[in-house]
Amino acid sequence: MSDNQKDYTRRHFIKQSTLTSLALISLVNCTNRKKKGGNSEAEQAVSLDLKPDANGYLDLPEGFSYKIISKSGQKMSDGLLVPGRPDGMGAFLDDAGLTVIICNHENSPTTLEHSPFGPANELLSGVDLDKLFDSGSGINPGLGGTTTLIYDEEKGTVVDQYLSLAGTYRNCAGGVSPWGSWITCEEDVTKADGNQILKDHGYVFEVPKNAKEMVTPVPIKAMGRFNHEAVAVDPNSGCVYLTEDRPDGLIYRFIPNEKENLLAGGMLQVLAVKDKKSLDTRNWEAQEVARNSPMEVFWINMDNVEAPEDDLRYRGFDSGAARFARGEGIWMGEGELFFACTNGGPHNFGQVFKYSLSPKEGLEGENAEPAMLELYAESNDKTVLHMCDNLSIAPWGDVLLCEDNGELNHIRGIDKDGNIYTLACNRSSKSELTGLVFSPSGKTLFVNVQENGDTVAITGPWERFGKEAV
Repeated sequence: MSDNQKDYTRRHFIKQSTLTSLALISLVNCTNRKKKGGNSEAEQAVSLDLKPDANGYLDLPEGFSYKIISKSGQKMSDGLLVPGRPDGMGAFLDDAGLTVIICNHENSPTTLEHSPFGPANELLSGVDLDKLFDSGSGINPGLGGTTTLIYDEEKGTVVDQYLSLAGTYRNCAGGVSPWGSWITCEEDVTKADGNQILKDHGYVFEVPKNAKEMVTPVPIKAMGRFNHEAVAVDPNSGCVYLTEDRPDGLIYRFIPNEKENLLAGGMLQVLAVKDKKSLDTRNWEAQEVARNSPMEVFWINMDNVEAPEDDLRYRGFDSGAARFARGEGIWMGEGELFFACTNGGPHNFGQVFKYSLSPKEGLEGENAEPAMLELYAESNDKTVLHMCDNLSIAPWGDVLLCEDNGELNHIRGIDKDGNIYTLACNRSSKSELTGLVFSPSGKTLFVNVQENGDTVAITGPWERFGKEAV
């Protein structure tokens, strides 16, 4: 990557972080305001009047349109097939000014219908098995991983698409790094059996945005082995924050030995709340955590982080760490980060937490100026927000969330005044929407319809929402 590109990547990352902070301030009031008659004031405050799609695929506001730019099963430039079940995505700018999209695929070895190697893995014979993290002895290869798609935004065309990470299991979400890479996570803890499963799974991998072919997959083992979901990186300290998609999951922090070099090792920790040992934040049985009540936190060092028994969350909780209901999407703001817990709250409709970083984050003495955690939002009405998963920030500062509820799934937006609006509705299936991310220019919103196997580019008059562009 050139120095100019490194500069751009950092500036873009930091600006997005700033916008995150502005947008998510609104979440504090978004789900609990009521008008007479019981209707949500936030829900009524903004109406975009989605226009029914004549094709019954994706309803969007007037003036907006979509294009399916990638479909599972299509042949890619490397001769392989676009894998199914696209999930988390990151978007970057390359040296030629084209948009680079790195896309996860949440596939297990048994989902052959979603395989990049064909429905009987017949294309595997032409692949260097050393490039697969787990080749399954050529019989049962990992079918997760990532594809890289090069997109000409001005022409609205795909320039190139190829497999960039292979042989992993169920790559669900991840996060972009300030140095221009996609950090991709396995949401799977299958253990090697010495036969057709050659490696333990449950790790984090890194894919540079400029990788032109399959990278050599190297697990970042110091970041722990567990049911990984998503990550966010603090550009100042280099600390990485990780969510765990379990109903009894934890929040993790990785302090790298070398900033921007995750493979150099580091310390994995779990989040705990001061004076509230083993706090249950889920509010399932009782209201253990109140909204808008910041709590001091500290971090507990973990050992044996490769956890052959998949017991990190149990050991962490027994040591005093806080427990969360399916930590999923996470996004870094300026001095703070936000994460969604899909099944949190008394109705299981979801929660959003805010973590305010310490001025000495990750350094000695941070407990003297501790970070703070607060329950920022807890949905009480599934017609407003229902089991939000992926989250992202629009170029104008609003927070956008994808629903994953097995019913009618939307992209919801929350503006800086706390108003909730609906940006899109999936009419084609009951599939969740995933991978929500804007292009670096802010002109195109990319999203996946996971079970359809589609990646979609949405364009339109985004200036309607705000004047500021990335």
